Amino acid sequence: MPKISHRGEMMPPSPIRKLVPYAEQAKAKGITVYHLNIGQPDIVTPKLIMDAVKNTDIKILEYSHSAGFESYRQKLTEYYQRLNIHVTKDEIIVTTGGSEAIQFSMMACLDPNDEIIIPEPFYANYNGFAIASQIKIVPITSSIESNFKLPPISDFEKNITPKTKAILICNPNNPTGYLYSKEEMETLRDICLKHNLYLFSDEAYKEFCYDQPHISAMHLEGLENHVILMDTISKRYSACGGRIGALVTKNKEVLTAAMKFAQARLSPPTFAQIAGEAAVDLPLNYFDEVKAEYQKRRDVLIKRLNAIPGVICPNPGGAFYAIAKLPIDDADKFCQWLLESFSYKNQTIMMAPAAGFYATQGLGKQEVRFAYVLNVEDINHAMDCLEVALSQYQSIL
Repeated sequence: MPKISHRGEMMPPSPIRKLVPYAEQAKAKGITVYHLNIGQPDIVTPKLIMDAVKNTDIKILEYSHSAGFESYRQKLTEYYQRLNIHVTKDEIIVTTGGSEAIQFSMMACLDPNDEIIIPEPFYANYNGFAIASQIKIVPITSSIESNFKLPPISDFEKNITPKTKAILICNPNNPTGYLYSKEEMETLRDICLKHNLYLFSDEAYKEFCYDQPHISAMHLEGLENHVILMDTISKRYSACGGRIGALVTKNKEVLTAAMKFAQARLSPPTFAQIAGEAAVDLPLNYFDEVKAEYQKRRDVLIKRLNAIPGVICPNPGGAFYAIAKLPIDDADKFCQWLLESFSYKNQTIMMAPAAGFYATQGLGKQEVRFAYVLNVEDINHAMDCLEVALSQYQSIL
């Protein structure tokens, strides 16, 4: 039988989705599973967006321009203008989800065996994108003990080599919820200027910042030709299935290179572009209610977690994720046990083991990621399950 590629062997499984079969088995037994493992919000997708697709009068479902519909790109400039990000439609490439924006950025800016520095823990799919692009991730570790703040500049500089081409951040961060300060963003700017590096900034959660304003990489003066912003409608409009994102940069060479990859995949999906374009016309106060809801969920989750003996969970400044350290030996085993062997009042909880969000082997073994994407009542039920589960699990270790 022919052998699969080394790249195929190296592709990591999703730490977010790998326990799905166990969740399905639990549900088949009639157990309610509270899904705090995945960033799929229960916030209703705005009716304006859904109606725009439903009421579209299209006679032929054609390709769009490879960069996306001009009308949508022009509309996006209005959206970014509100955030004090000044770009033209020709500085935007519409992508199939934020994932494609990340992939295009890696392939347009780095050659095989080049290196990209990423503070860990990081969004697990960066590993997969890097393997597909044949580049090497160099992790810079942030820790739960320091609330996952940016590591010191010395940690970056000692890992910069002639192969280093970029730094990638997610701000606010998935999986930690950490929100980078203005000072931290300026530190990153200085490193990139000093060493002539790209700064890739995944800003999928920028609408959801609770304790301080969001500082976009596009706000950093003097770094205009170094910054590539990766964006998506998935989280901000609770439209994960739309699969529409954007690559935004003022670097014309990067745009030219990325367009070749965009042309190779022909065009982004039409109906999702229609949805994204309509979304820009949502009332300006749309995010106020949504953000307040997420903040309420965050506050309940963090309070409940830190009230459980032995649990440590920093207060996240943005997004809708938190990483907690639990009094367990192995989060993978514990999360599987929760689905296979545990229930409380015929309910259980599904979480994402955090080791999959680290590149450094051995880190995150006692940590899990929570996505506070369920309503407060369900979060409280889930925390009841976790509290009982930890008590039972410690007695059988």
